[in-house]
Amino acid sequence: MTGPTFLAALLSGVFVGLLVGWLVRPRAKLAGRVRPYTVVARSMLGRTFDMEASTGAVAPETSFGRVLGPPLAAAADRFGRLIDSTTESALNLKLRQAAMLRDTPPERRLQEYRIRQFLLATFGAVGGFVVGVALNRSTLFTLLLAVAGFAGGASYWRGKVDRAIEDRTTRMRIELYTINQLLAMRVRVGGGVVSAVRAVVERGNGAVVDELSEALRLHFSGMSAGAAFRHIAELTPEPHARRTYQVLAAADERGSDLASALLALSEDIQEDRKEAIRRQAVRRRATMLIPIIGILAPILLLFIGAPLPYIVLRNFG
Repeated sequence: MTGPTFLAALLSGVFVGLLVGWLVRPRAKLAGRVRPYTVVARSMLGRTFDMEASTGAVAPETSFGRVLGPPLAAAADRFGRLIDSTTESALNLKLRQAAMLRDTPPERRLQEYRIRQFLLATFGAVGGFVVGVALNRSTLFTLLLAVAGFAGGASYWRGKVDRAIEDRTTRMRIELYTINQLLAMRVRVGGGVVSAVRAVVERGNGAVVDELSEALRLHFSGMSAGAAFRHIAELTPEPHARRTYQVLAAADERGSDLASALLALSEDIQEDRKEAIRRQAVRRRATMLIPIIGILAPILLLFIGAPLPYIVLRNFG
């Protein structure tokens, strides 16, 4: 079978599968919706306690998911451990700092990340192989395309997490100046640390507000305010936010001058942002010079070197 024939057959199969799935949709089952309301009744009748309904974990409803789900998860876990030397705790921390897969339960977040990484790497390898066959290239070239697609798919999610952490850190650095000012004003008018943070959380939104709301949730669940602020300080990706949370914890425990400390932190954030903008401007200016030099340098060399043959030949003549 030639390359174009194989590609046409593959695309035809995919089109027919999508058409059938669109025309004949599977019926939605009510078991997942009714099960949480029957947990107590089932346990009172002596039936086994439904741990899935109590925890909110969603099991695969299709036979395809029940059969291929565990092998796929195991293969994705081995694949993730093979290509990434990061520990599970560090990878979970990075996913939390990137605010990715937030709809997934925390205990399943790492597994979901590795499954997506494995599937994307597999699709990249298959796509590279299909392109090589469609172009009717040699076996070595086709394998190189498959390896390149595999490597690109495997590294995509890692780069996506790093970019998300960087973007979130930048947003937090922008938000912190205003939030510190608001907290300082709330404290100056006579409010406590928890009341000031609560007022900002109720009226604001953003990455810093999300972390402060997490600290309040921990505090209202029984943890002390200082311990809650220190907990989010250990998890945040932004150094200035870590300093702010540590100052909040110290002020709650020892009653230090919180307003002055927050205003000083705001000034430090402003200076760091100015320096970062200066460095970014220098890099962009240097980047703009690259195409100019690349275009003008050859033309300048041609103008300089054009009369050299005439000068040399005239001297010898």
